[in-house]
Amino acid sequence: MEPVRVAVQTVDPIMQAGLGSFLRTRPELVVVDRNQLTERDVLVVQIDRMTPQVVADLKSEAGPVGVPKVLLAGEMRENDILTAVECQVVAVLARAKTSGDSLVETILSVPRQRRLPTDLMDQLIDSVRRLKEEVVPPRGFESAGLTPREVDVLRLMAEGHDTVDIAVKLCYSARTVKNVIYGLTSRLNLRNRPHAVAYAMRAGLI
Repeated sequence: MEPVRVAVQTVDPIMQAGLGSFLRTRPELVVVDRNQLTERDVLVVQIDRMTPQVVADLKSEAGPVGVPKVLLAGEMRENDILTAVECQVVAVLARAKTSGDSLVETILSVPRQRRLPTDLMDQLIDSVRRLKEEVVPPRGFESAGLTPREVDVLRLMAEGHDTVDIAVKLCYSARTVKNVIYGLTSRLNLRNRPHAVAYAMRAGLI
């Protein structure tokens, strides 16, 4: 397997140097500059907490290339999860509880999975469901831009099923499920699977 290309963005130069030096010791990774990243690579972003400035920085990094991000956070509130997903964050790790090995394992999983860990996906679903119940009226399939088949796929995705499970439950091929997901994310300009689930939940469809 080819090494995963990764870049680092931190809150201070000392952390930048330390984290970069550690990642360079791992043969599974190749550390590059941020401006060299593509959508097949990973950006590790270290923050203390999610502030308006951090959100602005994350969004500015989310440009047309669409680089997936791993967020190494000192503090992460529940309502920060949805914001993180909208900034193309695909994994969130608690800085105090994350070892070097677990950070590397997460980085390596990003190109294959492009999804949030189960516990964070649960937080995302709970947050969006509360938002939907409090302020977002149901909109229906057409106004949300989704077909019934796409909603069925997203509903199962929100329940934690992978592509193969969804294909079996809906009697589709795995290729069909992948095409459905690719089609809706491309058509609606959604960045990844968690973002697609959040979109459907905001629309009141799941």
